[in-house]
Amino acid sequence: MERKQKALILKDLTKKIVFLVGPRQVGKTWLAKNIAADVSNAVYLSYDHLEDRKIIKNEGWRESTQLLILDEIHKMTGWKNYLKGLYDTKPEYLQVIVTGSAGLDILRQVGDSLAGRFFLHHLLPFSPAELQDTDFASDIERFIARGGFPEPFLASDPVDADRWRIQYVDSLLRFDAFEINQIDNVRNLQLVLELLRSRVGSPVSYTSIAQDVGISPNTVKKYIRILEALYVVFRVTPFAKNIARSLAKEPKLYFFDTGLVNGDNGAQLENLVAICLLKHVYAKIDYAGQNYGLHYLKTKEGLEVDFALTKNGKIEQILEVKNRDSVPSKALLYFQKTYSLSAKQLVRELRQESVYKNIEIIRVDGFLRSLFL
Repeated sequence: MERKQKALILKDLTKKIVFLVGPRQVGKTWLAKNIAADVSNAVYLSYDHLEDRKIIKNEGWRESTQLLILDEIHKMTGWKNYLKGLYDTKPEYLQVIVTGSAGLDILRQVGDSLAGRFFLHHLLPFSPAELQDTDFASDIERFIARGGFPEPFLASDPVDADRWRIQYVDSLLRFDAFEINQIDNVRNLQLVLELLRSRVGSPVSYTSIAQDVGISPNTVKKYIRILEALYVVFRVTPFAKNIARSLAKEPKLYFFDTGLVNGDNGAQLENLVAICLLKHVYAKIDYAGQNYGLHYLKTKEGLEVDFALTKNGKIEQILEVKNRDSVPSKALLYFQKTYSLSAKQLVRELRQESVYKNIEIIRVDGFLRSLFL
């Protein structure tokens, strides 16, 4: 199944280095090689392979190479200066794709060394918007049960999807986490992950998790940062600008793989909406050059709205996710009326869409299909 971002990557390759980042097994290498299949002189090199590593360090690919794919290059000491030199001296016809998972967080790491030399592309799991031209687009249950990673999502047998997930998480925690930050107690990291699986959609209490696991709050924060670096979880922070009485400071955490959520139908649906909104935000930034963000709202009285999409630091719309409720939540009504915000309630099981006191009550599958990517 061809990824929608292929055409966008091809366009950017004619201009700058393309950084393709995202979770492991989300399809980055497959997409890069799929692009390479249409190029007569393409070379794929992984820094994880000893022979490839020698070629990378010596820039030993053939001079006729038209497309160079460098995988896991962030593991190389001085990789940013290496890519800077490569970009500044390469022949005009040479196009470069750099792929990577954990550790290749360009937004925080690059600084000035590669400024103006790359375009960033986030490749995330399948979403209803990306698959809107397929039979899968409206199958919300499949997205929730299997997540959007290609292998489990497309597996003919759902048991194979479950087997994939067990092996995927075990590999991340035992090998990738150690590689990023030498963990002295993988078991505690696993316990933190298990607790997070059952607390999706709730503000994170580092103290509570620390007490449950028997470690310090700072260690909990460290483990969560590792899980973020591994693209296992992502945070949604509270929005406070121009919103009076905002109290919540703790982020909410969601999973890149909705299949990992260990909660009720509401938590699973909220996680699916969260990852689709994150993908929408990244697409707006990567391809439209627009300053989008994803947050949530909460007052000191406990009124909370699941999501707030922002543009240039201002709320564009607020969103509440429900399984069945066709009447807007109290919090959604409050924030819409008080701040005149565009508001939608996204409902999984809804007989008829409607508008109630300036709030749109719409089906969640239709909304997800309408997102940017």
